[in-house]
Amino acid sequence: MGKKIYLPAITGLSLLLIFISSFASASPIADFRDLAKSAIPTVVNVSTERAEEGRPFSTPFDFFRGHPDMDRFFGPFEDFYNNRSQRPRTTHSLGSGFIISADGYIVTNNHVVEGATSITVNLDAKNHTEAQYKAEVVGADPETDLALLKIQADNLPFLQFGDSQSLEVGEWVLAIGSPLGLDHTVTAGIVSAKGRNIQSGSYDDFLQTDASINRGNSGGPLLNMKGEVVGINTAIAQRAQGIGFAIPSSMAQRIIGDLKEHRKVSRGWLGVTIQNLDPSMSKALGMKDGKGALVNSVLPGQPAAQAGIKDGDVIIAINEQKIADTEQLLRTVALLSPGSKAVITVWRDGKEEKLNLTVAERGQGQTASGKDDGGGAKGADKILGLNVRPVSPEDVRRFNLKGNSGLLIVAVDEQGLAGKAGLQQGDVILAANKQSVNSVEELDAQIGAAGKQRGALLLQITRQGRIFFKAIELEKKK
Repeated sequence: MGKKIYLPAITGLSLLLIFISSFASASPIADFRDLAKSAIPTVVNVSTERAEEGRPFSTPFDFFRGHPDMDRFFGPFEDFYNNRSQRPRTTHSLGSGFIISADGYIVTNNHVVEGATSITVNLDAKNHTEAQYKAEVVGADPETDLALLKIQADNLPFLQFGDSQSLEVGEWVLAIGSPLGLDHTVTAGIVSAKGRNIQSGSYDDFLQTDASINRGNSGGPLLNMKGEVVGINTAIAQRAQGIGFAIPSSMAQRIIGDLKEHRKVSRGWLGVTIQNLDPSMSKALGMKDGKGALVNSVLPGQPAAQAGIKDGDVIIAINEQKIADTEQLLRTVALLSPGSKAVITVWRDGKEEKLNLTVAERGQGQTASGKDDGGGAKGADKILGLNVRPVSPEDVRRFNLKGNSGLLIVAVDEQGLAGKAGLQQGDVILAANKQSVNSVEELDAQIGAAGKQRGALLLQITRQGRIFFKAIELEKKK
């Protein structure tokens, strides 16, 4: 007869303890206490003042305005009200930022400080002996919405940039800022998506996060669990909850470095016009995945032409980094340093070819002919946000033009005056202020004249066989 074995009874409480233990070991609870404690002293509140023109407001006497008998009674009194209302007024706004060096360099968003007449940086009073400083703008880049500030201080705690490219969807991130004026607010979430295009500019490549971000968080850091800055909180989805966007550190670090060293941003330039592929184009070109940027035209004398890139090539990689579409090509090229070497992989005649190219600087020393005169397209580029060149015989055929006169728009800054007026890549400028323009110099002259005389520029445009006019408001020069 065998020996009896007695097992201890497993009670309901024991089962519950076993379940809790196994769940805890599989899914550890995130703890942000140490991370928040070390990062909070590096995050600042940015407050600004702006001078704005006053606007007239209605008065009880508006009903009588223009009446021949009542004007003499109410006109002077109404003028008093309107004169009062049109006086300049000061507006205030709040944002966030973070310290990146012990000697007082601070990163924030351009829209936080743009147009400010006074900028005050408030540090965490619990961690600093002096909590308020006046700041100056070292440099700003509206195209990526980044700005670099400087305060006169030293021995400050600071944050370091991390690698946003190595982030994976689902990773924990921490946001710190001043939402709705509540300074040094800490919120946690995960990386919801990468590479988001929210149609805010030419270089959209945002991180999406569900860490709570509100007005006032702009310019604050998005941190990984190592305490490194992987993003700069910039935008929110207005009609959603738990959807915020941050500029990735892979882009911001290069931009901030340029601003600190040169007070401006230098971007790479290839000298091509491009478009996305559709399934029919991919099939015709013998491509399986249909990824890349199709070269519409190559500008004479520019880096792409010198490297041997041709019309009809598809750029599929730069320095072994795959290019999915035109947007990725624009972002990738913009981050290339002018003067650096790049290997461009193109799809041509059913196979890949690698071409060596020296990157130029966008908007600097480039005229319509591609020759370097040291000046560039001063009016078209810097005032209108356009890159143009004279129409070529090939353009006449491609765009079905009636003559070989005018300036072809090869690039448009969507946030510039021309972009906001609706001008597009591929448009041809026939005339400015009713004067024919066939060179960048002629267009610049008309832009300068319009700025001094009327404050508006009238352009005659042809687009896909249709001719029309566009007026662009300019800042009138004295």
